[in-house]
Amino acid sequence: MTHKAGFVNIIGNPNVGKSTLMNALVGEKLSIITPKAQTTRHRILGIVNDEEHQIVFSDTPGILKPAYELQSSMMDFVKSAFEDADILIYMVEIGEKELKNEAFFNKIINSEIPVFLLLNKIDKSSQEDVEEKIKYWREKVPNAEVFVISALEKFNVAAVFNKIKELLPEGPPFYPKDQLTDKPERFFVNEKIREKILIHYKKEIPYSVEVETEEFIEEENIVRIRSVIMVERETQKGIIIGHKGSAIKRVGAEARKDLEKFFMKKVFIELYVKVNKNWRSDKTQLKRFGYNQK
Repeated sequence: MTHKAGFVNIIGNPNVGKSTLMNALVGEKLSIITPKAQTTRHRILGIVNDEEHQIVFSDTPGILKPAYELQSSMMDFVKSAFEDADILIYMVEIGEKELKNEAFFNKIINSEIPVFLLLNKIDKSSQEDVEEKIKYWREKVPNAEVFVISALEKFNVAAVFNKIKELLPEGPPFYPKDQLTDKPERFFVNEKIREKILIHYKKEIPYSVEVETEEFIEEENIVRIRSVIMVERETQKGIIIGHKGSAIKRVGAEARKDLEKFFMKKVFIELYVKVNKNWRSDKTQLKRFGYNQK
């Protein structure tokens, strides 16, 4: 029996549902999801295995024009997704007309590998509008196979998955067959805390935050975690903490509940806040946080 393996990389504008799709395809919540743009900052792999296949799905940051060094590093993750893809998923939503980067769009329409164009969030549109958009995208990206889906409702996701299996190249697995992702446990702790900050804080606060887990001790019945929330300015520190610590307590409590489901055991979590001035524009700091890989 031949074995198939390959990288299936998901790209698209911010907030089109890439992370929701990735989680639906993998069957685990690896990527954090919020209604805010730029929720995904890293390239996250989710690995699906059976006896005859290994599919390495890749969630990427939403494509944008970088305004500071962190965003430039995020776009480097997107570039790397073009380089190693065996199948490219270009995700759009109803009402969208173009990719926010012409160079990336040209790479899609000139791609020599299979391209799937996934028209997402069709549950929010009429049949007539969907048919009009299918026609539009078939003309715009003639080399792509078009699928209409709702990643949130998992509508037509199985059809996409089956087509991926059909088109995967033959080859041995890239990762051990029991591996789910390329990221360590601390990464998911950081992301879960950051997800809660994205949900509960407004304006610039969530985009000025980075989370670093300094201690992760896994015992038989409990995981003990100590994490630091870094902000760029002293005023932001007070906002994160909140009145008598109420805001940071809420973040910790909600993150703990989700992490207990993720690790399937009790979690004890301590959160601290530190000021790390201008970390988003500091290449040394970004490398430390896993962004600048050059």
